[in-house]
Amino acid sequence: MSFIEFNNVRKDYQMGEVTIHALDGVSFDIEEGEFVIIAGASGAGKSTILNLLGGMDKATAGTIKVGDKIISDYTDNELTYYRRDDVGFVFQFYNLIQNLTVLENVELACQISKNPLDIEETLDAVGLSERKSNFPSQISGGEQQRVAIARAIAKNPRLLLCDEPTGALDYQTGKQVLQVLQNICKKEKTTVIVITHNLALTPIGDKIIRVRSGKIDSITLNEHPQSAQEIEY
Repeated sequence: MSFIEFNNVRKDYQMGEVTIHALDGVSFDIEEGEFVIIAGASGAGKSTILNLLGGMDKATAGTIKVGDKIISDYTDNELTYYRRDDVGFVFQFYNLIQNLTVLENVELACQISKNPLDIEETLDAVGLSERKSNFPSQISGGEQQRVAIARAIAKNPRLLLCDEPTGALDYQTGKQVLQVLQNICKKEKTTVIVITHNLALTPIGDKIIRVRSGKIDSITLNEHPQSAQEIEY
């Protein structure tokens, strides 16, 4: 049994009289502790996959299992607890609270978690121990993204979902952030899923799922994933 199982998942959106098939019979498995890249062009369906995995949307048909939970059967209330307890989110834009320090931004996430990680150790893991008293406006974009990662992992989630996490960053800073995500995956055995349009990032994944026009185009296992510091994109 895999940690994540998508089984013939469909997601339709109604736009007036037109039905948009955002996902059309998508199936894949992800093992616990895998670093997975879901890649595809804009509109391919990859963000829809992330929204369904994160409990932010519901499938039209099919089954989604995460751990021992069939989240596709969940009520809205059950999905709220699932998002709170099991999932960490990292987005392209950092969504930090500007009048809270780095430490306080991370503390917020810990307050809603049943089993949070140590905040000081989490900040150290993303290289921000010396920045904990700074406000977001006092640190760089790459450091703000690392705060967002620290906030997500401080909840001690089983699943970390990252939507274009390097999209707002320059080349070198983006590689540093990807390296942080790789390190977390290896050290904490957290299942990390990175959504991206940039196929040049795929060599760092343990598994690469390519999405096209709402369907799975290919699934590739990478026996020798590269370090984020080694890739060129």
